[in-house]
Amino acid sequence: MVLKVNCPQCGRKVEWIDDNKWKPFCCERCKLIDLGEWAAGNHRIPGEPVIDPEDDPNSFH
Repeated sequence: MVLKVNCPQCGRKVEWIDDNKWKPFCCERCKLIDLGEWAAGNHRIPGEPVIDPEDDPNSFH
């Protein structure tokens, strides 16, 4: 039995097989829409903010 998952973009059922080059997405379009949302800052991984030492005026470098 082949595992089927929902495309994270459109919700269409996708077979989780090695031949699916877009997994977990159903197609290239859904993959690119998701990539665009990450690039636009619409998605974030939760966590503490990272402070860049070069932006810190009290840092010696």
